[in-house]
Amino acid sequence: MAINPDRIIAAHSKLAEDPHDVDSWLLLIKHAQCRSVDEARETYEQLVQTFPTCGRYWKTYIEQEIRARNYERVEKLFQRCLIRVLSIDLWKTYLLYVKETKASLPTYKEKMAQAYDFALDKMGLDIQSHTLWSDYIKFLKGVEAIGSFAENQKIAAIRKVYQRAVINPMMNIESLWKEYVTFEQSINPMIAEKLTQERSRDYMNARRVAKEYEAVTRGLNKTHPSVPPTGTQEEHKQVELWHSYINWEKSNPLKVEDPALIAKRVMFAYEQSLLCLGHHPDIWYEAATFLQESSKTLQEKGDVDSSKLFLEQASQLFERAVTGVLNKCTLLYFTYADFEEQNMKFEKVHKIYQDFLDVPNIDPTLCYVQYMKFCRRAEGIKSARNVFKKAREDERSNFHVYVSAALMEYYSSKDKNVAFRIFDLGLRKFGSSSEFILAYLDYLSHLNEDNNTRVLFERVLTQGTLEPKDSMEVWNKFLEFESNIGDLASVVKVEKRRAGILEEAGIAVGENKHTIQVIDRYKFMSLLPLTAEELKSIGYQSLSIPTTTTRTGLMPTKASNSVTPTTNGHSNYLDPDHIPRPDFSQMVPFKPKVNWRPGEFMLPGGAFPLPPAAQELVQVLPPPTNYTGPHVIVEKLCDIFDKIRLPDTFQASSNGEGQSTKLFDLAKSVHWIVDQESGKKRKSMGRGDDDSDDDSNISAPTNDIYRKRQQKKIK
Repeated sequence: MAINPDRIIAAHSKLAEDPHDVDSWLLLIKHAQCRSVDEARETYEQLVQTFPTCGRYWKTYIEQEIRARNYERVEKLFQRCLIRVLSIDLWKTYLLYVKETKASLPTYKEKMAQAYDFALDKMGLDIQSHTLWSDYIKFLKGVEAIGSFAENQKIAAIRKVYQRAVINPMMNIESLWKEYVTFEQSINPMIAEKLTQERSRDYMNARRVAKEYEAVTRGLNKTHPSVPPTGTQEEHKQVELWHSYINWEKSNPLKVEDPALIAKRVMFAYEQSLLCLGHHPDIWYEAATFLQESSKTLQEKGDVDSSKLFLEQASQLFERAVTGVLNKCTLLYFTYADFEEQNMKFEKVHKIYQDFLDVPNIDPTLCYVQYMKFCRRAEGIKSARNVFKKAREDERSNFHVYVSAALMEYYSSKDKNVAFRIFDLGLRKFGSSSEFILAYLDYLSHLNEDNNTRVLFERVLTQGTLEPKDSMEVWNKFLEFESNIGDLASVVKVEKRRAGILEEAGIAVGENKHTIQVIDRYKFMSLLPLTAEELKSIGYQSLSIPTTTTRTGLMPTKASNSVTPTTNGHSNYLDPDHIPRPDFSQMVPFKPKVNWRPGEFMLPGGAFPLPPAAQELVQVLPPPTNYTGPHVIVEKLCDIFDKIRLPDTFQASSNGEGQSTKLFDLAKSVHWIVDQESGKKRKSMGRGDDDSDDDSNISAPTNDIYRKRQQKKIK
């Protein structure tokens, strides 16, 4: 079925903004399946480049190539995806392809057996791998064996697969066990019981773990394509489920003592999770860290070869991470470099840092900082200086490399003059950055250079490169410096100059501006000269760098129209005792519901329960299905109930049978209220005297059937 071209254009427009829009890609896939594979190949290539770990998309691409009989392309596609995409459906497609295309070859049996062994080695641990084991056994049973030697080899091969399968936790393991017992009984009943008893204990253990396996993986969406983190509730739930599955595998549910088998199962869980969470760097890092810990454990036990193998796998995992969808993730590059540095592979570390610096459209500042630190650790200060030289020549780098290089020179080479020159060099280029200036000032304060510090303050505050709002931290630093070093006259002078900047920036204005400005003169760390209530009353907000305690802040006064400043993450003063909170006692619990009854208030996901009084009434009433009509107009019925007045007393019937005639008196005693809105008076149904038993003043109705019948009898 053809798709509207406008929808295709709209999907391309969405993908131009968000390349990982799954709904748009589904529309393009549907459109591609309606065309020939030559026309759709470009779409499929873009699809698998965007989602390189989604087995469902690879399977769709490959199946369309198979239908077109492009077997060379199919095999190249399998080579690109099969090893790294551990999707059970994709591997089933691979086995089906081998079975259908290689059947005419003379070496078909060997190739098919190799394909099954390959598939079971990669996907045999999957909970849905029952069909792989079952198909392999069926294939082996169908192989023709000529001669007793070949027959014995066939039996041994089938027995080997059965014995591997019945101790592997998966769904439908019970049916495989029954087949295995039947198979052994058919071969040799004399030794069948012995062979099955040997495997019975491991089978029972695997069956127990299979039930846990099924429970811990329930809810996992293994076919969802890997997209960047979105922070949705569904994504958070999937991440939690994957972590639960991985932690369950780490707990060694099979209770085996082989660290290699435990590591293999855990890494299979990690590989499965990376198919859906490939954009989450924490999964990559945790997987590599697990391999490092497993390698260390094996090394302590004396298994050096397996230990080296795990280290190689960790290195390959890091390489896959930084060359895949997270090729701009600095965390993975840094952890990869540290991993290789621990293994004393310094040349590889240089290559890792250089590869990241060659990535376009990134900020390389942090990479240069870490690169310099590595060079200092591994090769000395001269090598780090060469990296700093490259950083200065790179126009993308920021002022942080100057701060890092200067502090490295000061702490490592103990040469403060070199650090001074680096800071001065950075000041020429980043004189408008308050962060760099504050870092320079911190360095000078550590050296106790009073004159140089004062000169730097005057230099950066008078040259006009800083905006008033950006210079507030520098002014606060200057005021603190003079309070600690200078005399009172210099403190007051700086305070006046600072007050002018505050007013220019529109921060400290209003009736209490002088009090607000002088508070910073007397404060020390988290100690302030006024209480929290007094600070709140004048609208004070700290303009200094926040300490470990929560600080108050400048809040707009009545005379101020300026917005409360939130520069550098400062928040307004909030009194926790006066924060408005909802009345939790009035909150109604939300009740999820699937089946609705007529008249219920429907909401997405459920309904709000009725109030207690109405709930009790509903419980005693018959269900709505018992009543089919006529339907009452509820508004008019309620209006009648509102206007009726019942007597205050009621006398129950004294007769054992029938109804008392006084019930009629009760009906007569009812008084109706005059309808004031319509102005019409209703006919009274009662009598003037309630105590009188005389009903002579009651006029008979015009069509009284009872009276007519009585008159006929008299006649």
